Amino acid sequence: MRCKPEMMRLYAVTDRTWAKEQSLFEQVEEAIRGGVTCVQLREKELDEAEFLQEAIQMQKLCARYQVPLIINDHVEIAKKCKAAGVHLGQKDMEAKKAREVLGPEMILGVSARTVEQAVAAERAGADYLGVGAVFATNTKSDAKEISHDTLKEICESVRIPVVAIGGIGKQNLGELAGTGIAGVALVSAIFAAEHIEQECSELLKKVRACVEDGKDENSVDDCRK
Repeated sequence: MRCKPEMMRLYAVTDRTWAKEQSLFEQVEEAIRGGVTCVQLREKELDEAEFLQEAIQMQKLCARYQVPLIINDHVEIAKKCKAAGVHLGQKDMEAKKAREVLGPEMILGVSARTVEQAVAAERAGADYLGVGAVFATNTKSDAKEISHDTLKEICESVRIPVVAIGGIGKQNLGELAGTGIAGVALVSAIFAAEHIEQECSELLKKVRACVEDGKDENSVDDCRK
């Protein structure tokens, strides 16, 4: 499986700190029912064995709904749990090495903040890019904002899908119209929502207005409302 732009429309990145009355699995299932097109399992506190067991169960859930599961950072765990792919930051395994380990079929996503990083990642075998933070965010305290001009320049410099991430919600998603993104990656906008399924349904409609139909003036207006 390789990456298609439609798979990147509404990309959910997990954060178990928001899992209170519901389990993380219940939250993810609700998000998928609401229209999430891709799920990234992100765990910074679990040890490798716990992460693997969680990844195996999450892969079963995503497979049931035919939604790709991406594993954050851990290439070997992604392979062992038979996930669709892995997402790597600039400080993780080099994209070229990751592609060698993953083989030709698994999805490889790479974080990028500059045109140079984006082009290098594509040449090394990346299937999509995660670019941000496009707005201020509390999810990653070390994430610095990049301008929307830079985001647009990155989109124009590569042929692979670009996913915007960082501080995105319904209130500001429309500001990304016309940048060329394939979709948005969301954390708290999904998992902190009171009604996750309904929120994802509304978010997906707004993303599609911005991305799929955003080339005409009426759709851009719908996106920005």
